[in-house]
Amino acid sequence: MGVLAAAGWAALAAFSLVIGAWLAYRPTPVPPSRVGMVMGFGSGAMLAAIAYELVPTGFHQDVLLFSAFGLGAVVFFTADAVVAGRRSMGAASAERSLVIGALLDGVPESLVLGVGVAMGGEVAVAFLVAVFVSNLPEALGATAAMRAHGHTKAQAYRVWWTIVAASALAASLGYLAYRVVPRADGGYVEAFAAGAVLTMLADSMIPEAYRQGGKATGLLAVLGFAVAGALSALD
Repeated sequence: MGVLAAAGWAALAAFSLVIGAWLAYRPTPVPPSRVGMVMGFGSGAMLAAIAYELVPTGFHQDVLLFSAFGLGAVVFFTADAVVAGRRSMGAASAERSLVIGALLDGVPESLVLGVGVAMGGEVAVAFLVAVFVSNLPEALGATAAMRAHGHTKAQAYRVWWTIVAASALAASLGYLAYRVVPRADGGYVEAFAAGAVLTMLADSMIPEAYRQGGKATGLLAVLGFAVAGALSALD
């Protein structure tokens, strides 16, 4: 049942991608400024989740944990650079890169959820909320671009439901890896994911939030950090 719980929590966190797609296809589109504000709130929440849930105190004293943190950053940066190159190759490649980019964001987060369930049988509420909120503006922006390129609603939903399924699978693999691999340490997976997610925030999510939401984004990021921090303290 544990593996099903891990998959279910990851699917729930990723379901906001589908909600974002639904909002993008409404007759009255969501203003970009509001998308940026939600993105700012989600960025702050993700930063708190990294600080309180993924990176253990004194992790810099553990060479392997510190290395996993750095490796996650390098892997995300490299993969994202490849995806960015594909976007410049034309519309077809750009559309495929949307899926790859969402997977780059979603897989580390889902691995963390799966490992968390395996380690303690419970999911970190702060991290779950942060992932759910941060996925929403990502899907909104990407689906709006798909709509502008003539994609139907069914095509957009198919993309995001695929990501939901992939997220559930990644969480299941994270759960099974922790349970099956002898002497596995979920802390290394979490440190790897923390490096990947932090790089994503700095490279794309925070700049995009400011571009669309303006200066109010900073205040909303602080609010998101505070809310996620409070939820983490309640866990």
